Amino acid sequence: MKTVNVHEAKTNFSSLLAKLERDCEGIVICRNGVPVADLVPHRRRNRIKAHRALRKIKIGYDPVEPLSVDEWPEAVR
Repeated sequence: MKTVNVHEAKTNFSSLLAKLERDCEGIVICRNGVPVADLVPHRRRNRIKAHRALRKIKIGYDPVEPLSVDEWPEAVR
């Protein structure tokens, strides 16, 4: 991981982003030699897989099965 100080990061922000895109390697931004931020490549979330918490939910019926006539509300029969 490359390390840059705040002034250099502010001055060369566009080129740092280009380097980040090209190399897919993070950049540590330091103030007075102390790391204060990480500039890392964006990771897209996989929207196809369910979240861990949602994987635990189990449905005991088919949620897309059609309703019988008796189950429809009276106003829409």
